[in-house]
Amino acid sequence: MTKIEKIVLSYSGGLDTSIILKWLQETYGCEVVTFTADLGQGEELEPARAKAEMSGIKDIRIVDLREEFVRDFVFPMLRANALYEGQYLLGTSIARPLIARHLVGLAREVGADAVAHGATGKGNDQIRFELAVNALDPSIKVIAPWRQWNIRSRMQLLEYAEKHRIPVPSDKRGEAPFSIDANLLHTSTEGKSLENPAEVAPDHVYQRTVDPVDAPDTPEIITVGFERGDPISVNGKAMTPAALLTELNGLGGRHGVGRLDLVENRFIGMKSRGIYETPGGTILLAAHRGIESITLDRAAAHLKDEIMPRYAELIYNGFWFAPEREMLQALIDYSQAFVSGEVTLRLYKGSASVISRASPRSLYSADLVTFEESTIAFDHHDVEGFIRLNGLRLRSWAARNGR
Repeated sequence: MTKIEKIVLSYSGGLDTSIILKWLQETYGCEVVTFTADLGQGEELEPARAKAEMSGIKDIRIVDLREEFVRDFVFPMLRANALYEGQYLLGTSIARPLIARHLVGLAREVGADAVAHGATGKGNDQIRFELAVNALDPSIKVIAPWRQWNIRSRMQLLEYAEKHRIPVPSDKRGEAPFSIDANLLHTSTEGKSLENPAEVAPDHVYQRTVDPVDAPDTPEIITVGFERGDPISVNGKAMTPAALLTELNGLGGRHGVGRLDLVENRFIGMKSRGIYETPGGTILLAAHRGIESITLDRAAAHLKDEIMPRYAELIYNGFWFAPEREMLQALIDYSQAFVSGEVTLRLYKGSASVISRASPRSLYSADLVTFEESTIAFDHHDVEGFIRLNGLRLRSWAARNGR
């Protein structure tokens, strides 16, 4: 085993990373620095500090990254209208490069030669963490305990915790819990009964959204303001990125907006079923498409839609820091120069529907499109030649096929 002098561990204080912390100390016999990112997961993070202290950790870092997360990662992704496999808003995927960036930065600061994570060998997160580290600092080693140790089950994790007197929450004993990832953008839940895609998800899986059936019977009307493709206000009130997303999470959650039951294709090759709740993100996606509909040129909008699946796949697969993602981002950001204005939406029983949109940079012309008499010169006869030219190849094709 390569000699490691110091390790920075991505640490949540949960069962897995608490055991990993002890395992790293035993296996490598070196100092471990813990790094806990506050991404708006809605949990008290001080218990993580207490657990790290109990394990003898001297250097404990808990950093509030909520504004950075939304401003530098969620909003750039939103400009692309990114959806993986047409549905998933990439809530887990987009958080990993941010955590990796801070792991690398902290490793440089404290002189660590390795970083460690708690991602399992079957999932996508191991790839996302490690590709990001590769891109940011190839000299830093990555330790992935789930690919190195001989622990193979949740029961063995619990046995290890008992042996080393690592506190285990009561709900983690016995039957394996759901696997939950949460941040300001979303909550994802996997495992247990959800591993059978034919089984309906139990109601208690959902944490951020009410059942649309039980949502208020009265719709709620909200307005989201945009500037250069980024949301800047809700109902006329300017907000910071994190505050804005928090506000929309509350509004959307109350109306059951943003639920998704998805079977997705993981990068490593297997299918996996998860329950996702992304109330604020779902509202922002609808609103952003609404403002783009009147501010983007047709060809520009269609080009964005063509590259979006590739862009989303790059994020899902862990290539946030790859040159091709950055190239696509430059194109996307260029398209947003005039994407400013306000969009009004109706939140009702699980839906977020655009009902009006307005922009000082709008390309929409009511005078041009009207069914009534227009003041803008438009010769209807011009369309005849337009149709004939576009139909030329179809007439040739039909003649060859004997139609």
